[in-house]
Amino acid sequence: MSESKKTFIEVGHYQVCKHKQHAEGDVFLSQKNPTDGRVITALSDGLGSGIKAGVLATLTATMATRFIAADIPMRRAAEIIMNTLPVCKDRGISYATFTLVDIEPNNTVRIMEYDNPPYVLIRQETIVEPIKDIKKLERKNKATAPKREAELQYSRYLARPGDRLVFFSDGVTQSGMGSPNHPFGWGYENVQTFILEKILENPDISARNLAKAVVKEALMYDGYKSKDDITCGVIYGRNPRDLLVLTGPPLRKESDGDYARLFDSFDGKRIICGGTTANIISRELNRQIKVQLKDFDVKIPPYSEMDGAEMVTEGIITMGAVAELLENGAKTEGLKPNAATKMVDLFLDSDRIKFVVGTKINEAHQDPNMPVELEIRRNVVKKIASLLQDVYLKEVSIQYF
Repeated sequence: MSESKKTFIEVGHYQVCKHKQHAEGDVFLSQKNPTDGRVITALSDGLGSGIKAGVLATLTATMATRFIAADIPMRRAAEIIMNTLPVCKDRGISYATFTLVDIEPNNTVRIMEYDNPPYVLIRQETIVEPIKDIKKLERKNKATAPKREAELQYSRYLARPGDRLVFFSDGVTQSGMGSPNHPFGWGYENVQTFILEKILENPDISARNLAKAVVKEALMYDGYKSKDDITCGVIYGRNPRDLLVLTGPPLRKESDGDYARLFDSFDGKRIICGGTTANIISRELNRQIKVQLKDFDVKIPPYSEMDGAEMVTEGIITMGAVAELLENGAKTEGLKPNAATKMVDLFLDSDRIKFVVGTKINEAHQDPNMPVELEIRRNVVKKIASLLQDVYLKEVSIQYF
């Protein structure tokens, strides 16, 4: 299978806290092995809400991802977690639930569930009912064991291109509970129907946007005051979406033409960062730059438009703001739209991101004998690339020109 046709595994999630809580009681963790593409994710729902729930959910999700990454068998990993978790004396249940997903390089998907709502598998715009092996877990410490036996549900299947795996906390299925329309909550079957309808409306909807749609719908049923933490994760296997980011002028002026041709021939979306870079592309390709003042923000320079580019931005200030947003969870909602928020959205909606960094010192800004600006540009790009790869599971490359 050629690189261009290789199926990309996109992982996206969205969550909101319980109303008036400032710490999430649900935790979603994901990681990708850059060498073989193995993807491991965990969603854990801590009992209750707030910091205590968040600590237990973090412990559970962290143990799960590390055990699976260390090739501890999934069943064994689940048993260790279950025997480690404390049990609520009043309710007789564990303090955290979990859904573990392991996608191997050969497209084998293994899933272990404990007390979360069942996952939803969509294949060819149809809901697929998976075969699950249910095992009752006997705790080692009988004195502290819960009254109700724990049931672990294990399933395994071979993923196909276009598959979507959707999993969520009970804040989704129980949203709206007690309301006239949903006295028992939104319900699992209604959630299934909603997910399928969203995919039929937009067959190319990204994992991030589908997860967001599910959470927003659940939040609506709660009257926009969530009665519990609400979290949804989506894993989507599809053809990769490519993005090119061009920043900084090339080292030699005679390379300007090659630089512009690299930009023009790229098969995917394109971003230009930096005024000098934009002027080179504009001159070499005879394309006009049009300043866009619709999303004006005094803190971030406005972005511009050019044929063939999604956006044209200022350089260092904008990229520094992008790095800060990515460090803080890339939550652009509620922020004033600007060049940085738009760029973050483009990054998150892409899968393979290529940075081409010009290595000429911008003489308009720096003394040529003090190449500080070049180092700043390189470091900001490296920081963004590292965040995109390690936190957001993107495939990232950097080329110096």
